[in-house]
Amino acid sequence: MPVMEAMHQRLSINDVDPDAYKAVLGLEKYVHAGGLDDRLLALVKSRASQINHCAWCLDMHLAEARTAGIEQRKLDVLAAWREAGDMFSPQERAALAFAEQVTLISVDGVSDAVWSDVREAFDEKQTVTLLMAIAAINVWNRMNVTVRTSLPSTPGGW
Repeated sequence: MPVMEAMHQRLSINDVDPDAYKAVLGLEKYVHAGGLDDRLLALVKSRASQINHCAWCLDMHLAEARTAGIEQRKLDVLAAWREAGDMFSPQERAALAFAEQVTLISVDGVSDAVWSDVREAFDEKQTVTLLMAIAAINVWNRMNVTVRTSLPSTPGGW
């Protein structure tokens, strides 16, 4: 199996058109004003970024998760949250399942079971905010993966 070459950034979206970032930042402002816990948002953003293989977003959101007080062990098992017993709360489990199905929407859509768990764990407004958070991180992931956004030289250098 050939060794992959180092990835190099193809384009800087922000340098070419800062308004492109501003458009997505508007969505982020909406999400962060929506009242969901920062720890929950960090878990959801990190899980979607794992699925989408977005190193830049993982670097950012795992750092945010640690700053928000999420234990490293919980972050270490995030990709296998279903097998982590009660390490994740019922609300976190519902949000993570929702994030996975929305991120992989073309596979099977969002199942009635996942929807039911989300609606049991979140009120209508929170559900909309959670959906928008998942939509936003998927936009960021697609932008960064497509142009191969380079990691900052130091953690937190975004």
